Amino acid sequence: MGMSGGKLDGEPMIDMNMTPLIDVLLVLLIMFIITIPVATHSVNIDLPPPSPPNNENDIDPIKNKVVLTENDEILWNGDVVTDGQLRQLLTDSLRLQPEPELQFEPAAQASYELSAKVLQLIKGVGVTKFGFVGNEQYRTFGTGGPAVGAGGAQ
Repeated sequence: MGMSGGKLDGEPMIDMNMTPLIDVLLVLLIMFIITIPVATHSVNIDLPPPSPPNNENDIDPIKNKVVLTENDEILWNGDVVTDGQLRQLLTDSLRLQPEPELQFEPAAQASYELSAKVLQLIKGVGVTKFGFVGNEQYRTFGTGGPAVGAGGAQ
């Protein structure tokens, strides 16, 4: 509490010194903070043991093959994978030295949208050893699918 009672005429000042009061309050505050128990809320949960890594989709150190089917499935070396799994497999294959070759083979009736999406994914991951395979089956025009006009709609 500040009190003022003198003038500049040489009379003693009767102001209260606030520094010791603030020091005492800070010490008390620190003591209260230290003595408050730490709030520890823990919940014990029984987690299942980690499963062994899934080795179904092994990465061949020489060459790997991505096939797109007519049913819009993505196959990695013959095993069905999702987009996320394909991204992870491609990323893992890039860590191998030397980088394995990636072969891409879309089926004749595979979705163009899926083909473009998978090619964008492959490009985005940064695969450098890449090739299209199975193109020799389309050397003659029209051999890739059912003949147009044969047996129905055109």
